[in-house]
Amino acid sequence: MELRAENISRRYFRKRGEANFFEAVKPVSLTLRGGKMTVLKGRSGSGKTTLLHMLAGLLNPSEGKVFLDDTDLYALEDAELSRVRNEKIGVVPQGRSAVDTLTVYENILLPGLLYGGKPRTDAAESWMEALDISSLRDVMPAELSGGELRRMAIARTLTADPDVILADEPTGDLDNENTVIVLDALRQAAKAGKAVLVVSHEDDVEAYADEVIRMDAGSFIADGSKTQQPSSVNE
Repeated sequence: MELRAENISRRYFRKRGEANFFEAVKPVSLTLRGGKMTVLKGRSGSGKTTLLHMLAGLLNPSEGKVFLDDTDLYALEDAELSRVRNEKIGVVPQGRSAVDTLTVYENILLPGLLYGGKPRTDAAESWMEALDISSLRDVMPAELSGGELRRMAIARTLTADPDVILADEPTGDLDNENTVIVLDALRQAAKAGKAVLVVSHEDDVEAYADEVIRMDAGSFIADGSKTQQPSSVNE
């Protein structure tokens, strides 16, 4: 499985007229391939989350295209795009994401039940153990800390078994011990053949990456380390 962006950009108009716009993401291209973990680094406001949303099929690029293998995501009808997102692309959002009326375990199983799917109980148990939240199985989201909510969201995405995993600041709200647990889990998913993108501003994540891309002011930049200014990642 391959997720490929070709010269995608995103602009927002401040006023009427083409001259008065803000380009959150300038034209960039990259390819995420199964079995690889890519880290997208950059400070707040650099365009990382906007880029992730375009890659996820959640935000239509102003220009350019996003392909999942040979499928042009934004050429799909809304219902089909939603189905592809649910089955093929897993997103770990930066903010809080939980159904408050469901337990931790029920939240984790939820994506697999959409579109008539079956609950992935074995996978849920495995990822809950890997992320050290098995003891929280029957707890309601309102009782969780920020870090516990984050690990629940990651377990939910991994349990759904998507081909592509896009994680936005997955180690936010986590201490050092749980940061290692989360990054180990994402690395494990990559080794299992998933295409993994981790968006982060933290230095610790780089040690887990096959490739590091740095972003600033909506563009990719290179600094001579593990970073390249790619049209394709992990070639």
